[in-house]
Amino acid sequence: MEREQTLIMKRKPRIIGNYAIVGPKEGQGNFGKYFDYVMKNDYFGESTFEKAERKMLESAISGVISNAKLSPKDIDIMVGGDLLNQIISSSYAARAFEFPFVGVYGACSTMAESMAIGSVLIDGGYCNNVVCCTGSHFSTAERQYRFPLELGNQRPPTSQWTITGAGACVLSMNGDGPKISSVTFGKVVDWGINDVNDMGAAMAAAARDTLLNHLENTKTKVGDYDLILTGDLGKLGSEILIDLMDEEGIDLGVNYGDCGQMYFKREQGTLCGGSGAGCCATIFNSYVMKKFREGKLKKVLFMPTGALLSTTSSQQGDTVPGVCHAIVVES
Repeated sequence: MEREQTLIMKRKPRIIGNYAIVGPKEGQGNFGKYFDYVMKNDYFGESTFEKAERKMLESAISGVISNAKLSPKDIDIMVGGDLLNQIISSSYAARAFEFPFVGVYGACSTMAESMAIGSVLIDGGYCNNVVCCTGSHFSTAERQYRFPLELGNQRPPTSQWTITGAGACVLSMNGDGPKISSVTFGKVVDWGINDVNDMGAAMAAAARDTLLNHLENTKTKVGDYDLILTGDLGKLGSEILIDLMDEEGIDLGVNYGDCGQMYFKREQGTLCGGSGAGCCATIFNSYVMKKFREGKLKKVLFMPTGALLSTTSSQQGDTVPGVCHAIVVES
């Protein structure tokens, strides 16, 4: 852990707008009342699930600009990505707007990656307003990464349910809202997991590495945060992270939560919980931001994780590397 991976923000960019749109199953979960819009069905009025996914992102981008009380001409740049090959959902959504687009891919860590890059652009004085966004769709992810839905394949107990949803925020040089005080860029960590249906276990090592580096770089401890929130380790992956940190003498305790583990109700049958780029993006841009506004959260360490696999790598028997980026948000 000799490398300094954390950047301290001098200007402390503000989060002045946020928006979250989800599918019907997600709306029936534990955070349903916090989302800005719940779709009636997964097609969202489109002819394919892929077109529905890009429409979700377009809606999230339009919604967050409105929520920030800005117009599209006020946005300097959009930073975003998604899970589909060549990030087509984000790039196709971006064509509906006039501002520049930077496409990124961090798998399910993309929300933090886009926010980290946006924060650096603002902190460096290069931009005034940046849209950061990502999303995912259960039906598009399943048929790209695993099997066509029509096959009705049985899902193993370690599998998670890709969230149908998109989340976006506007980072700004000015305005009111929680501020981003630091970002920690994570390393790619691979502990040899090669089961594509056990991504929580594959990503836990990356979460451990980033968390340990962040705490050391910032000279902080778990108790300094009201909430440490990982992205989508799910039930199994979050339990593994707790055990890994225990081995380091660090008790995550009640300060820790995982978006994937918390997303759905038990009776919804999602096994190890939620996953996908839209998982932490929709919870952060609804529930977490609302708690900041209510004064119930003062300091949050937001740590989305990503499994950096592809259909090609998994079919060739490669292991699943993980990455985790961390953002500190303060009131």
